Amino acid sequence: MLKIDGSQKSGSGTILRLSVSLAGILGEALHIYNIRQKRTQPGLRPQHLEAVLTAGKLCNAEMKGATLGSRELWFKPGEIAGGEIHAEIGTAGSIPMLLLTILPLCAFAKRGVRLHVVKGGTDVRNAPTINYLKYVLLPMLERMGLKASLTVQKYGYYPKGMGEVFLEVQPCERLGALRQEEFGAIEKLEGISVCTFLEDRRVAERQAKAANEYLGAQGYEARIQVVNDKSNPLQKGSSLVLWAESNTGTLLGGDAIGELRKPSEMVGREAAENLLREVEAQATVDVHLADMLVPYVALVNGNSVYLTRAVTEHLDTNIWLAQEILGAKFRVTRVGNLYRTEKEAS
Repeated sequence: MLKIDGSQKSGSGTILRLSVSLAGILGEALHIYNIRQKRTQPGLRPQHLEAVLTAGKLCNAEMKGATLGSRELWFKPGEIAGGEIHAEIGTAGSIPMLLLTILPLCAFAKRGVRLHVVKGGTDVRNAPTINYLKYVLLPMLERMGLKASLTVQKYGYYPKGMGEVFLEVQPCERLGALRQEEFGAIEKLEGISVCTFLEDRRVAERQAKAANEYLGAQGYEARIQVVNDKSNPLQKGSSLVLWAESNTGTLLGGDAIGELRKPSEMVGREAAENLLREVEAQATVDVHLADMLVPYVALVNGNSVYLTRAVTEHLDTNIWLAQEILGAKFRVTRVGNLYRTEKEAS
């Protein structure tokens, strides 16, 4: 049985999510304790609980301790069958974070997966936006052999949530290694600026304009799609995601969300600043993608490598977990102003 202390490293939900996912892939029973020990509200919150329950459905797991507030969980997975799965968060808890739990499992499912997630947040604090996953993470995973698509039925924001998405994952024959060592030259900057029931205030347009004004001052210009969304009459909100692609395959993202009393211009500038920070560092993956890729490269036999501008708490935690659970060997070394993250061939 795998035994994981959830108070280690970040002491956050990322330990729970990745532990459950990797245990399901290995087909090994998991006992995780001190769940989210370092958070102000320790234990399973609604989004974490639904992530665990959804993973359980996907791999026919037996569970004990899968209740709200629980700080201890026993998870005994069966076969990762795939098929149609339904999930309901019930708060503005992050749908993307739930998807990050499920995606690695989907890569090892016996057949394709169609996941329908309702009543959650697509664009909320302390989590990637849904369009970051769609336009940055999923294209990178496709290069490794995992083909998936995201469809947003309803955008959801804090505090009511009520977002709805479909994730469809095709059967994956095998995952391949990822080697992204050269930054190259930026060939394309794109983005998507979304507002829900805020068209009268031109929120999506203002976000896009502010982003391009900031980018323009640095010599760049992005082609930003403006979406005046009307999918969710219960919760207004907005988000902006930008991404840059180079001639060597580098893919970098930066996003920001709208909040009460946060001007649209600030959202645009924040997303642009986040992206340019990565571009100027000449990283080959951004700081968020760096930690999201860890389980995939850890599960591949071959040698993978990429460069990131910082070793975040999540990257450090994910590497630690992949080494603890999978026995994968990672090496992180400083190269100039970047960090070379390498998963050694097994």
